[in-house]
Amino acid sequence: MILLMIGILMNVYKGLKCIDHKKFLDNKPELPPHRDFNDKWDDEDDWPKKK
Repeated sequence: MILLMIGILMNVYKGLKCIDHKKFLDNKPELPPHRDFNDKWDDEDDWPKKK
């Protein structure tokens, strides 16, 4: 069981070493703007008004 886990971890490590993170960062896709749908319930204020 331990040998199997060591083998899996070694394969993961080898796979991660093949990833070129600099190339990815140069060509990374632009994220869409964040959309907040909570503005609909923000209008309903349940707190009592301070005097």
